Amino acid sequence: MSSAKPHQKRALRLRTRFTLFLGLTAFVTSAALTAFTYTTARNYFLDQRSSLARAQTYANARAALALISSGQTDYSSVATSVRTEEKGFAILFVDDQDYPQLTSRQKSVLPPELLNEVTKEHVSGQQRFELDGKPYFAVGVNIPAINAQYFEAFRLTDTDTIIRRVGTALALGSVAITLLAAALGWWASRRLLKPVSRVAAAASGLASGGLNTRLAPESDPELNRLAQSFNDMADTMQARIEREAQFASDVSHELRSPITALSAAVEVLDARRVDLPERTQQALDVVVDQVRRFDQMVLDLLELSRIDAGVTDIHREELALDDVVARIAQRYGFADVPLDVGRGTLTTVWIDKLRLERILANLLDNARQHGGGPTRISLEPGKGRSVLLAVEDAGPGVARGERVRIFERFARGTAARHRIGTGLGLALVTEHAHALGGESWVEDRSGGGARFVVQLPVDRPSGEI
Repeated sequence: MSSAKPHQKRALRLRTRFTLFLGLTAFVTSAALTAFTYTTARNYFLDQRSSLARAQTYANARAALALISSGQTDYSSVATSVRTEEKGFAILFVDDQDYPQLTSRQKSVLPPELLNEVTKEHVSGQQRFELDGKPYFAVGVNIPAINAQYFEAFRLTDTDTIIRRVGTALALGSVAITLLAAALGWWASRRLLKPVSRVAAAASGLASGGLNTRLAPESDPELNRLAQSFNDMADTMQARIEREAQFASDVSHELRSPITALSAAVEVLDARRVDLPERTQQALDVVVDQVRRFDQMVLDLLELSRIDAGVTDIHREELALDDVVARIAQRYGFADVPLDVGRGTLTTVWIDKLRLERILANLLDNARQHGGGPTRISLEPGKGRSVLLAVEDAGPGVARGERVRIFERFARGTAARHRIGTGLGLALVTEHAHALGGESWVEDRSGGGARFVVQLPVDRPSGEI
């Protein structure tokens, strides 16, 4: 188990960023276009309505001038376009006096600015205003021939309704365009990133040990160049790893003969140690320990080279795990170490007995060398259909920053740096655990010490014979 890492802000996925970028671009563009279209349409409708209102007002003002000049008092033909309150109203002044009203409205409802402009400055004008919460457009006409002022006010409710509907339609269209662009971006990014996903999957397969992983040629020249570069890299990596593995295997194999001869000679000397001086005996003890360590290292290297080369098969058989574990512990001299089987543990498993023996033997030897000896072996239920095999010790434990590194080859923890060992035992545990479909880690033991755990599947993997 690795040490805790500080919290890092999680970055958005590339596909998500591309989708957001395209959606945001579409939103900004459509919003700007909507604002421009809305402003243009609004100005157009208002200008059209204002032009029509001014034309009608001037026409009605001329009609009022003709009627007053002829001395008539029938004004039914004046202001026919604003006769009802639904359309608007008209007010006429002659010599600063109210002329007979065309509607029930009084001049006080008109905007003061417009009144002052037409009645006092004697010029025509126009102005938008609100009356009773409704929008109006008023036009005032000065008629100097009879010293009169004529006003008409037109309701703009219909015009404002049209403008609001246009704005609503444009806003909905902008939202629809944004959503469509986001959907298109998601779809396009998925298609564009498919080759990247294939490269990522291939790289993952290569990293997990699939040295034969390669990418198929792509139809696009640029993508095909990427695939070819990846394949060239994989070829180079595979050749280098195989060359190094073969070198390690050859060296280990060539060392077996001299190591065997050296071991035999050292054993002969050790058998006659009583005939040697005391200082020579001390030197012999050092030689015996180092030769045995060297011999074990060569054996471990040979075993790792066979694993790396993939020449070791898995031979699973149905076993009673608790019985096999007890017999392995006894075979390696740890018969007095208690074995605890947790409640609910699945002890009938399909497993390779030789690989299980190598896992447990290395864990027990690691506890003996670096943890003062194993204190307990336990079998516990794991996640799903799996079982946890754990070896505990009461030693100094393993620092959190070293809990991943000590399972690497030739790696040692701080507490074991000056102890005898090959540095390959835990690496072999990890390799065999992975070959069986499991994993290994180390954690703190309750009460002090370390607890090395291997999770092993119970059932035979599908497709495995």
